[in-house]
Amino acid sequence: MSPPETFSAACTPTASDALRERAPAKVNLTLRVLGRRVDGYHELVSLVAFAGMGDRLELLPGENLALTVSGPNAAEAGAGDENLVLRAARHLAERRPGLRVGRFHLVKHLPVAAGLGGGSSDAAAALRLLARANGMRLDDPVLHAAAEATGSDVPVCLAGRSSLMSGRGERVERVDLPRFGLLLVNPRLPVPTGPVFAGLALEPGDVLPGPDHPAPTRLPRERGELVRALAVLPNDLEPPARRLVGQLGAVAESIAATPRNRLTRMSGSGGTFFGLYDNCREAVAAAKIVAARHPGWWVKPTVLG
Repeated sequence: MSPPETFSAACTPTASDALRERAPAKVNLTLRVLGRRVDGYHELVSLVAFAGMGDRLELLPGENLALTVSGPNAAEAGAGDENLVLRAARHLAERRPGLRVGRFHLVKHLPVAAGLGGGSSDAAAALRLLARANGMRLDDPVLHAAAEATGSDVPVCLAGRSSLMSGRGERVERVDLPRFGLLLVNPRLPVPTGPVFAGLALEPGDVLPGPDHPAPTRLPRERGELVRALAVLPNDLEPPARRLVGQLGAVAESIAATPRNRLTRMSGSGGTFFGLYDNCREAVAAAKIVAARHPGWWVKPTVLG
């Protein structure tokens, strides 16, 4: 596989034979940090769902690997070697000799490092595109090995369905969830993942006390019952993130104060917060209220599930 090339925006793949995939925002409805393993990694269990909005990725299949990026958050995402789209493609090429790659173009709508798994979802979309271009099944173990090597959130994003993820993220179990209206709000403040985890102050071998997370088969399917169950299952990264970035409390309060809000919580390691509503109309109404009060924030209504 040749080294990645750089192209101007005029060279982005727009031909009719380009393959296209959505890269939806990942939302951690719950995130329990069970403890820190002796190898230094954190043991997690998280109920994950996907939003109706996100990034878009195209692939024009060819022999050379390349990436261009456009969209409102293109500058933050970058098109360099560290972009997870390129990393995922390389991990797959290492495991599948003769893999046909090509020119990717990413339209970056999601904010970067925002707890929405944007980079991981982009990487998963790249793997799905390469699978299509090379006649690979999505359940091919090589594809999943490349996803796991790329990042902890990539396996659940590869599935792209509501799931319970556990371990470092390598174990993924399908979960059927009801549909919600969803409001996503990010104050455009950096929330670095490393310091958030460090704020838990867990040494290797330590266990973090907290409620047991129910198995997928024990999660309620009815919307109201599920919200009640979620309310007692925290995101354990939210308290250290709030201590690190004090303004995050105002984001949660602004969502919780909107009419018909069912649940407000931080996603991932922050700093995006979400609000759940019974339908998209209620989410849109809430978005108008939050955006009017905080015009500098990133505010997006959509659906979940």
